[in-house]
Amino acid sequence: MENHYANIKSLIENTKDKIGKPVSNHVVAATIESLGIREKDTMDDFGFNSIHDLSESVFYELTTNESYIGAKNAKEREGDITQSKTIQISDYMWIKTKIFAEYYSLGIFHLLPVIIQIAAIVFFGYSLWTFVGFNEIQSTAVVLGVLIGLISTGGFVQVIGKQASFYWNYEDYKMTKQTIDYLHKIGIVSVFLVLVTIFLMNFIFHIYPYEILFVIFVYAFLVGMLLLMLAPLHTIKQRWVITLAIFAGTTIAIILKENTSLSIFTTHWIGIAVAIVVSKAFLVLYFRWLTKNKKAISGNKINVPVMLYHNYEYFFYGIFIYFFIFTDRILAWSSGINGNLPFLIYFEKNYELGMDLAILIFLLLSGVLEYSIASFTKFIDIGQKLTNYKSPEHFNNQLQKMYWQQVLLLFATGIAAFVLIYFIINASWGYQGQFNEVLLQLSIKVCIIGGIGYILLAWGMLNSLYLFTLGQAIKPLKAIIYACLINLLIGFFLSRFLAYEFSVVGMLCGAALFAGHTLKANISFFKNLDYYYYAAY
Repeated sequence: MENHYANIKSLIENTKDKIGKPVSNHVVAATIESLGIREKDTMDDFGFNSIHDLSESVFYELTTNESYIGAKNAKEREGDITQSKTIQISDYMWIKTKIFAEYYSLGIFHLLPVIIQIAAIVFFGYSLWTFVGFNEIQSTAVVLGVLIGLISTGGFVQVIGKQASFYWNYEDYKMTKQTIDYLHKIGIVSVFLVLVTIFLMNFIFHIYPYEILFVIFVYAFLVGMLLLMLAPLHTIKQRWVITLAIFAGTTIAIILKENTSLSIFTTHWIGIAVAIVVSKAFLVLYFRWLTKNKKAISGNKINVPVMLYHNYEYFFYGIFIYFFIFTDRILAWSSGINGNLPFLIYFEKNYELGMDLAILIFLLLSGVLEYSIASFTKFIDIGQKLTNYKSPEHFNNQLQKMYWQQVLLLFATGIAAFVLIYFIINASWGYQGQFNEVLLQLSIKVCIIGGIGYILLAWGMLNSLYLFTLGQAIKPLKAIIYACLINLLIGFFLSRFLAYEFSVVGMLCGAALFAGHTLKANISFFKNLDYYYYAAY
């Protein structure tokens, strides 16, 4: 009995240190589980039949015992020591406005690399991996290379964002660097293995001539490398380097194109290589400065099995997101409904033009995603401090209300983006004015359907970001897998039996499923947000 009393007393203290004032007994139950206490341990160690019964007792003590009135967790006490400011409820609107101004503009500002590429195409007919003078075969090789590079490294980009952020937020810069270096290494190996697999398949089935395959492989490897090098710059909040790297690479490539006899392929490869070197050089120098005379906080070695266990869901999510984005293109380019194609997958310009315009809508929504996740992480922390433990539903409802405001903002921004696309298509300064050709109705149709699909995809990604924030990664992963299947099945059927451009309908349906599935998960998530919040920490 005395042992039970001591264990309960210790558990109360540990729970208080971890969560401070609990919002509900569900939060306490989640905390108890996070401490490694199992259902079968509760009777022997604490004298209770279940974790639920034990959590009710701990919750009662923390909320009624005078010794624990105003209890704060370890981070809150640390915040008091450093005299951190507490935001009052009356400041909510001001804080929301401030966060919106900062992060929405930040998201738009970080489109600068994309704007640089668009400007290069408009003025030079050329960018870091595009050229308006490419024929269909050359375009096929380049686009397939870019596609393979992005899909092969998409999972590693997600894991870099997740795992490196963990160490970065704890200011463990040595482990941040080690994690990034390790993921870079296995990411590069992964791209190489993908290319070897494709080579063997091509050797057996003779899909593409080796000259084309070589071009595909070089673009795939370089683009994959570039994506890997740029990914940590988001994590360490040095995204201006992305703009610098892309600008440097594009500038060098354009100079070589305009002033040398090098092939377009070669100038592209040199430009991408320059961007890679700039990014990597910055990472090396920056971390050398950060880690000088500092020791690792979390140890000196990466625990690979643990890292795999905690990040595999994010890894596959990253792969499937890129797979989803490119599935409709692959289906359209391999349709053959209008006649035999020279290759299994063969670039189709008019479809790509429509999807390029549509993806601008998606890119313009990045500011909303930046703002949404920043405000959620800010106000969930504030809300749990200000909410009375007797009314956790108020905490949940407030955050859910904020979520719907952000969804409304997402759609409003999407409509504004469509207006911009309308002018790009129809204005004198738009597509026709810049490239001296009329955009076909097929491209416009693809753009409209694809644009709606990208808005829904962005909504699904917003939902996923909410779930990711509190460690609920499996639901977005399942949703994007289902979405990819719908995209593939519907797109395949329509592109083979109706018209190749209707593969975009598969993308639209898949995006709708992704948004709907993650929305359903989010609604359930908000009903028990207090539980998920404490379970995540």
